[in-house]
Amino acid sequence: MNKVIVIGGGPSGMMAAIEASKTSEVVLIEKNEKLGKKLYITGKGRCNITSSKDISEFFDYIVSNPYFLYSSLYTYTNKDTMEYFNNHGVNLKVERGDRVFPKSDKSSDIIRALENNLKESNVEIQLKTRAVSFNIKDEKIESLNTDKGIIYGDKFILCTGGISYPQTGSSGEGHKIAEKIGHKVTKLTPSLVPLEVYEEYVKDLQGLSLKNVEFSLIDKKKVIYRENGEMLFTHFGLSGPIVIKGSSYIKDAKGLKGVINLKPALFEDELDKRIQRDFSGNLNKDFKNSLNELLPKKLIPVIIRLSEIDENKKVNSITKEERKKLVDSLTKLTFNIKGFRPIDEAIITRGGIDVDSIDPSTMKSKLIPNLYFAGEIIDVDALTGGFNLQIALSTGYLSGIKAGE
Repeated sequence: MNKVIVIGGGPSGMMAAIEASKTSEVVLIEKNEKLGKKLYITGKGRCNITSSKDISEFFDYIVSNPYFLYSSLYTYTNKDTMEYFNNHGVNLKVERGDRVFPKSDKSSDIIRALENNLKESNVEIQLKTRAVSFNIKDEKIESLNTDKGIIYGDKFILCTGGISYPQTGSSGEGHKIAEKIGHKVTKLTPSLVPLEVYEEYVKDLQGLSLKNVEFSLIDKKKVIYRENGEMLFTHFGLSGPIVIKGSSYIKDAKGLKGVINLKPALFEDELDKRIQRDFSGNLNKDFKNSLNELLPKKLIPVIIRLSEIDENKKVNSITKEERKKLVDSLTKLTFNIKGFRPIDEAIITRGGIDVDSIDPSTMKSKLIPNLYFAGEIIDVDALTGGFNLQIALSTGYLSGIKAGE
């Protein structure tokens, strides 16, 4: 009987093992003490399992190598994912932005469904077992060396993840194993990650959350990303949904400018009129005491400093030119980007096994005829919203059914 060895017990590995087990004997090895360790913390423990958007729209949200994923995403769609979990006892719900979560808001329900299916499918699970290297014979993989011994098999599926959240076991070992047998690994960098800035005063804004603002990333004079939504100031720089999403659009953050428009709903002349209305009720106050209606308390000293208006100047003596500077400060709050936060703070990894060496219709290696890949180990990544997990499940499903043949 065909024997399939699946290396990595994340979502792609579990799905691959389940599908391969329908026709083959399957062994699933995982270095951690339990399966799905990274899955436990996704979506802040709620697990945004997929998106309810039409599958044709997914490719608009995939940043790296979207066309490579056509076969896998159309073979196993988001509707298949939702049907799978509904059939395995997990009720789902759709939230803002078409994000799909378990109704319980517990990632453990997703993992439990997969684990139960693995047991029902008689998949042999070996935990606390670390893959080390492949043994090649006649240009095929004969066996896998692990820290517990040698495991023989007919087909091998490598799905050990990227290098983000290394505390969950994603340490890049799978990339090294693949490189040793000839596979190219593209540069591994953080993606979906907060950004560090040079400006020291950002520490004064730590903890401040902003809603309905516009955030742009600018390279010299070219706008490479612009989005409205929520963001957060931290001790090191900028975070929150629209900042983290923006990080996916850049390979090197250093040298870019991050620009915040605090009042994107207003044109500059409209904002000037709004400021004049606020000033009219505070004519005899000092400038520093006139912005409470316009800005959160933490931002007021920063905007005053950037506007270069004397904080003690009476509102009734502020000139039109000074108001123009104030408008600029509110609509062009600019930070110089130092770089990405460390990889262990990234949601996903950009880079991985070069897709040119993988057959997209089977997930099979073009170099080693009995090796398959699935999940984040491959050079594919997407924006937040359930797309990355769907990629993991789709590539896991396709590799599983093909390896099981």
